[in-house]
Amino acid sequence: MDTERTAENPWGLEPLLDVGELAASLGVPVSTVYDWRTRGLGPRAYRFGKHLKFAVSDVRVWIEQQRDAPPSDGR
Repeated sequence: MDTERTAENPWGLEPLLDVGELAASLGVPVSTVYDWRTRGLGPRAYRFGKHLKFAVSDVRVWIEQQRDAPPSDGR
């Protein structure tokens, strides 16, 4: 058992990011995250009262989905 991780997160819950942390890690303004959310374009979120939280795994999946398709070779 990983005792360091257990002591750090005894519930075994995945880390959650708030809107500011997500915006900072993506290098975009907080308003952009809210805009994506209202347009249904951002990562999935949990709502706790008035607070939005984003699971790191959901953010990773969403980031991968944003990747551009490889360029075609024009043939």
